[in-house]
Amino acid sequence: MTDDLVIAGHTFKVGETKQVKLPVAKTYTDTEVSIPLHVVRGKKPGPVFFISAAIHGDELNGIEIVRRIIQSKSIKRLKGTLIAVPMVNVYGVLNQSRYLPDRRDLNRSFPGSGKGSLAGRLANFFLKEIVEKCDYGIDLHTGAIHRSNLPQIRANLKDDETLAMAKEFGVPVLLNSDLRDGSLRQSALESGTKILLYEAGEALRFDEFSIRAGVKGVKHVLAHLGMITKRSKKVPTDPFIADSSQWIRAGTSGLVLDKKHLGDRVDKGQVLAEIGDAFGNKLDEVKSKYEGIIIGKQNIPLVQEGDAMFHVAYFDNHVEVAEHIELLQDFHSPE
Repeated sequence: MTDDLVIAGHTFKVGETKQVKLPVAKTYTDTEVSIPLHVVRGKKPGPVFFISAAIHGDELNGIEIVRRIIQSKSIKRLKGTLIAVPMVNVYGVLNQSRYLPDRRDLNRSFPGSGKGSLAGRLANFFLKEIVEKCDYGIDLHTGAIHRSNLPQIRANLKDDETLAMAKEFGVPVLLNSDLRDGSLRQSALESGTKILLYEAGEALRFDEFSIRAGVKGVKHVLAHLGMITKRSKKVPTDPFIADSSQWIRAGTSGLVLDKKHLGDRVDKGQVLAEIGDAFGNKLDEVKSKYEGIIIGKQNIPLVQEGDAMFHVAYFDNHVEVAEHIELLQDFHSPE
């Protein structure tokens, strides 16, 4: 590994650690907006790996995960190259918004175009300058506003190498997620970059449990690829691949009283929540359609008819998955 790495005109040499800011566009006030970039190039050869956060600007857990990875002693003797991007959608972070100023979702704008909209230009820049130069990557996400996700990995698990990375991450739930048009994962796959998507926590919130699980998960994958020395302990369980998952929606509008919570095992026909009116009358019960594990849920206690309320994943052995989730929670709880 003797070649220089060049990203947007910045040169990174072997054995060098450098932080730079990559200008992407200007605001209406002629203020330049830049993506922060931290690059570590080891002295010994190895893969080129990226970790990215805040593709959706209100998803903040990933920013803290990247910050902790950057400060970790584990990467001081790195083999290969680590490209850490704590904020991709800087505009969204500034505005505490999922979207870009043109109201577009960056994760539906790939591969983008250098002459397109703001979202298209940013997507194209990130893909060409960073993702396509990497062998592997992990993109960090949370649930949307007022929604929480149980720590989980979504990836193309039909690929053996990607599946091995997903298992090494160290969370109990793996989703064999279909690729979506315009997503980073789809464009990364087309460019030959193997990628995991980590989902955990809620938008606009730091969740220590999700952050700890994410930091250790990234380190586990780096160790699996031979880039760092394996020191971080992994939850002593094998993950479970969900056969499928489904959002359960509100049958009526009203006030919500939850009966089940994130990570709970549920049986077919079990009541997940009650919906009532302002006078205390029960209007409806939200029931699970199958046996499964709640991997995502709405947090705000107000629903309109048709709103997605509980995301339930289905496994062959729901009881064992629930036990492993409890073990994960204990493992990552503050000491």
